[in-house]
Amino acid sequence: MKNRITHIILMSTGLMLLISVLFILYEYHRFTHYTIKHQQVVPQTFIITPGSSLYQVSHQLSLRQYHPFPPYYLYFYGRYQQQAHLIKAGEYTLPEETTLPELFALFVAGRVKQHSFTIIEGTTSQQLLTKIANDKRFKHVLPSSQLAEVMPLLTDKASHGEGEFAADTYYFPLNTTDKAFLQRAYHRQYAILMSEWPNRAKDLPYKTPYEALIMASIIEKETGIAEERPEISGVFVRRLKKGMRLQTDPTVIYGMGERYQGNIRSRDLTRDTPYNTYTRYGLPPSPIAIPSQEAIYAALHPAKGKSLYFVATGKEGRHAFSNTLIEHNRAVRRYQLKK
Repeated sequence: MKNRITHIILMSTGLMLLISVLFILYEYHRFTHYTIKHQQVVPQTFIITPGSSLYQVSHQLSLRQYHPFPPYYLYFYGRYQQQAHLIKAGEYTLPEETTLPELFALFVAGRVKQHSFTIIEGTTSQQLLTKIANDKRFKHVLPSSQLAEVMPLLTDKASHGEGEFAADTYYFPLNTTDKAFLQRAYHRQYAILMSEWPNRAKDLPYKTPYEALIMASIIEKETGIAEERPEISGVFVRRLKKGMRLQTDPTVIYGMGERYQGNIRSRDLTRDTPYNTYTRYGLPPSPIAIPSQEAIYAALHPAKGKSLYFVATGKEGRHAFSNTLIEHNRAVRRYQLKK
């Protein structure tokens, strides 16, 4: 009788163990193969805060009803893979269709959501800093948004800062520091400049790459027409070589600062500032805006020709180019004075 009871207990235990194993195998198969599907009008984002455990992450996903499994399923899976401690903090885009092992792999790889920010050519560096200071996606560690105060924190060399950030669309994870982002754009601008400098045209009137950057910024402000950039560059290069003043309005406007209210008057052209190229010879002391890579290229590869003047035609932002002052005055009467 005693042996029979023992046999029954052993059989029951074995059966329960078998059922448990089969259940675990079934659940493991279901867990690893179950496809999570969410129809999303707007992609869902999920943030793993620094120091979060895998169990906490899975619990948060369960609270959001992103998957139908108990929180400890994902936790034990991570422990089984010996990678539970490898999940990366950050902001993630939750896939519309995935499995939990695939989602776990996403967290381990740290493939966080990338935000975009565009530095627009032709804007000033101060406008860039103000825009970044108002962007909540950045972690703000810089104590100021004023260009003169920020530049010493970005680079060890003396730097004015104007025009020294590359115009482009950048991608970055949430909470990237404003300092790191600006340093990235700063180093990219000089990488572009220094890669183009060795291939520059011969006999340019620039002593340094920085002077080419200054010229590029003027070209950027003068035209948004791609094919005109080399032409305008050619005009300015020839004027510099001949010892003529550049006489370009954008530099005057930059030198006016807050005094500029949308219109430039005759007295503004005669009022001397370091940036007034009507009263001073040579290049201004710094760039006047952020130039594009195309403007940098144009500054280093001016078009050949004889033109020394140009005037806006009022048609699609284009200009008429002239070789002599007589021709230029005629173009001014035609396009500006309408006579």
